[in-house]
Amino acid sequence: MKTTLVYVLACILLSMHAMAQIKVSGKVTNAADGTAIPNTTVAIKGTSSGTIANENGVYSLTVPNSNAVLVFSFTGFANQEVKVGNRTVIDVALDVQVNTLNDLVVIGYGSVKKSDLTGAVASLKAEKIMDAPVPNISQALQGKIPGVEVNINSSAPGQAAKVRIRGIGSINSSIDPLYVVDGIAGVDGNAINPNDIASLEVLKDASSTAIYGARGANGVIMITTKRGKAGPTEVSYQGDVNVSTLSRHLPTLNSDEFVKVYNEAFVNATKFDPQHGTWAPPKALNHQNFPKLFDANDKPLYNTNWEKETYKPAISTSHQLNFQGGTDKLVYSASLGFLDQNGLMTQSWFRRYSARLTFDNDIKKWLKIGGSLNIISSKQRLVSDGNGSLNVPRMVTEEVPIVPVRYPDGTWAGNNDIAGLEGGPNPVHIAQSRYTLNNSQHTLGNVYLLFHITKDLDFKTDFGYDLVSNKANFYSGTDLPHLSQDQGGVARITDDYNKYWQSESYLTYNKDLGNNSTLNAVGGISFIKYSGENALVETQNFVTDYFQWNNLGAGSVRSNATSLTSPWDMNSYYARVNYSLHSKYLFTATGRYDGSSKFSKEKQFAFFPSVAAAWRVSEEEWLKHSKFVNNLKVRASYGLSGNQEIGQFQNFAQYRPDQTVIGGANQPTLVPGYIGNPNLKWEKSTQVDAGVELSVLDNRINLNVDYYNRKTTDLLLAAPIPWSAGTYNGNVYKNVGSMRNKGWEIGLSTTNIQTPNFTWTTNFLFTSNKNTILTLNDGNADIFPGPNFLGQTNVLRVGEPIGSFYGMTRLGTYSTDEAAEAAKHSLLPGDRKYVYDAAGNPVYSIIGRANPKWTGTFSTTLKYKGWDLTADIRFVQGMNTAAAFKHSTEDRQTLANSLKTVLDGWTPDHQNTSIAQVRSYKFTQDSHFDTWWVEDGSYIRGQNFTLGYTFPASWMQRSHINRFRIYASVQNLFLITKYTGYDPEVDTFNFGYGNNTGFSQGIDFFPYPRPRVWNLGVNLNF
Repeated sequence: MKTTLVYVLACILLSMHAMAQIKVSGKVTNAADGTAIPNTTVAIKGTSSGTIANENGVYSLTVPNSNAVLVFSFTGFANQEVKVGNRTVIDVALDVQVNTLNDLVVIGYGSVKKSDLTGAVASLKAEKIMDAPVPNISQALQGKIPGVEVNINSSAPGQAAKVRIRGIGSINSSIDPLYVVDGIAGVDGNAINPNDIASLEVLKDASSTAIYGARGANGVIMITTKRGKAGPTEVSYQGDVNVSTLSRHLPTLNSDEFVKVYNEAFVNATKFDPQHGTWAPPKALNHQNFPKLFDANDKPLYNTNWEKETYKPAISTSHQLNFQGGTDKLVYSASLGFLDQNGLMTQSWFRRYSARLTFDNDIKKWLKIGGSLNIISSKQRLVSDGNGSLNVPRMVTEEVPIVPVRYPDGTWAGNNDIAGLEGGPNPVHIAQSRYTLNNSQHTLGNVYLLFHITKDLDFKTDFGYDLVSNKANFYSGTDLPHLSQDQGGVARITDDYNKYWQSESYLTYNKDLGNNSTLNAVGGISFIKYSGENALVETQNFVTDYFQWNNLGAGSVRSNATSLTSPWDMNSYYARVNYSLHSKYLFTATGRYDGSSKFSKEKQFAFFPSVAAAWRVSEEEWLKHSKFVNNLKVRASYGLSGNQEIGQFQNFAQYRPDQTVIGGANQPTLVPGYIGNPNLKWEKSTQVDAGVELSVLDNRINLNVDYYNRKTTDLLLAAPIPWSAGTYNGNVYKNVGSMRNKGWEIGLSTTNIQTPNFTWTTNFLFTSNKNTILTLNDGNADIFPGPNFLGQTNVLRVGEPIGSFYGMTRLGTYSTDEAAEAAKHSLLPGDRKYVYDAAGNPVYSIIGRANPKWTGTFSTTLKYKGWDLTADIRFVQGMNTAAAFKHSTEDRQTLANSLKTVLDGWTPDHQNTSIAQVRSYKFTQDSHFDTWWVEDGSYIRGQNFTLGYTFPASWMQRSHINRFRIYASVQNLFLITKYTGYDPEVDTFNFGYGNNTGFSQGIDFFPYPRPRVWNLGVNLNF
């Protein structure tokens, strides 16, 4: 009886539930032309349930009751909510969301509608950021935003690019932008998996950057990562595989040419020997002396192409899995990513694993909580190090072709096998036996509480943290001549552990004041604390290469041990007010009061204000109803931002540990290290910006134009001091000097054709920047900041831009008719000819500029049904690149291999050339940084070309796939340039070589070549 009763009750409940449920179906169309919108998301509001419309826009789902609300959403269309009621058929027409003026733009401590912006802020969405396979966000930014110059100087796997916003604004302080990831400022943005980014904003003018005060002078890059969204759980997968190949070549002498030039060089030595003696190679290149290298007829047995042996096609893969979903109360997201990037250079690679989790929960009407956690683990095998030493890229050019990679018995071959040559190991050997393994662990996260105090007032408190651990393991083998053989191998471990946390608490007030005026105000307080720890240990002289860095005790010589702690903190107060009148007169005022422990107590705090105004002319009655003009806004801003990015303790006098001999034994001691300057204070950048935004013809033509003028004063300059001061460092930081950056930014986007089946859009970006040094130290004397390469390479001079190359002017070579003139300088016909002054001294002058006068990008996209084709072409004009590699490849015969250009060297029958007559290195003419090296570095690059196809949804229904897209792309397809090196976009002195690596852009001394990348990818949504 009881069993029967339970069964009857269950049937009644089930039938009541079935009666309560309602099956709803319908079709989703485009309100503009009535065409179906496939793959539209149809969600039941407040739940995680829903469905996806098919390729004909038809959907069907079951809702719990008549009170259910359906939410229809699709990219490019405005969302629409519909209550079910008693209907079972609900057809919906979505409005096209062509106008992006209602898009929200992140501006720091909040967001505003694009239409209400008063500052110069550029925005990118996820699909535009990752339109090419790149390992980090800095590379993804190249050619995407006017005013943002990106230099991909090294193509080593995992390496970041240089990013400069509106020029170079400092000399010795940092010139990198401030990265803000989900509100956490100062993060290494390049550590973030770019596939996790939902949107990116670049704050360029003082009005937008002043909210970050002392850290905003170089611009701010706001990164917002992907978060959850209400609706059924969506699963997406992005994967690609690509092949990198060498895109350009640097031709060197083959075996026959090398032997010919080598022998000629010794013959010509008699001419250049002051005693005119007879010279011959230490050992003639023949079978008798080198039976492993020459046959019985004295012909070379090998003709090794070191480019082919070292730069091989490399296959890389990337995988990304994303989850998004939730209800209208709780939303979540999660992602997993893996990047396996293999480099063009043999034995170079980068691996990155990333995991991410976010949640946002409205637990009460008055309280919302949320947070995120990013964990990134990476490992990089870096084989190109030590610029100026015998590293891999240099030996690709200098290794002689008559030796093989290995001899038949398996032993390594190299230049050191031939008497008299500079004994560099071959590049494959170096890549195998000398490298750094960089291990990085990065944990980034935050939690927040958002209190809705009143309908107009919110209070948010946020705690963010960034923990970074880097361990660099270096080893150089016992069998590498002139690198580590004499030391018996070298092993080194460098540990860096950095802790950063910030606490932000701020109020946000939004109020409709009536009379068509609104007010938005933000005010808050910030606390930041950073602590960095570094330790280095190095040992040498190993019995075997087996242990490497895994057991430093296996090395019998303890050669180096250092450690360092570097803490700093900040305390800040900030406020911003946005006022709108009639939605057409917009005003913004911002201020931040910053204090930093990097300065003395009397100088710690500074105030950074800004003001901005905008006039939405298109909202005036006389233009509001125009069918031609859709949007016209004029804006202007003025403000102050700062820069404090110098090392810690620069305001204090410092001692450094050393050793001295007392009583015949080494004893520890302290010596003066740095003189200190207690009067140090912030750099300050004052910037004026004026902009115009125009949209016409139903928003099919959009134009943005900005003019900016930024003056930086109180430069934090490392000013030279006399060595008589007795300190280890020959400079001291002072607030001296000023500079100016001014220029134009233009962005033009057009929709040329738009029909239901075919769309053609174009985008053109243009940026110009003029940098001028206004004042320097007392007397405005020239400063030579380095890097030094055979003398000074750069000069800081009032009236000239940063990045000015400094050297001699080469006029060619002396002809036989100019023997008397050559003799005045102790030279001969066949020697290089330079400009001299009346006293006979060589004339040094500015001979080029490393930074371009203007850059531009042209992009076009064609879409036909499921097909899409995109092409991006980048233009960089008005810059120079210094081919410093010509020093060792044109001026040093008989030591190593040379470029084929030496075949154009001076001979009695060929005197109209700029390349000197070949001769034994013992009598070579000194190399000089000159105009022959500093070449025109302007270029046009085929940046990115992509062809994709999105399959019709009807093909995917049975497999539960909502979207399936495949694509093929190629990056760096072509390069048009007069530059003779691998690539004019280069900086090989960026890693600790020379006096100052901040001025090394455009100096090329054997770089990691930039490859051409062929890519196949797939996007799946479930």
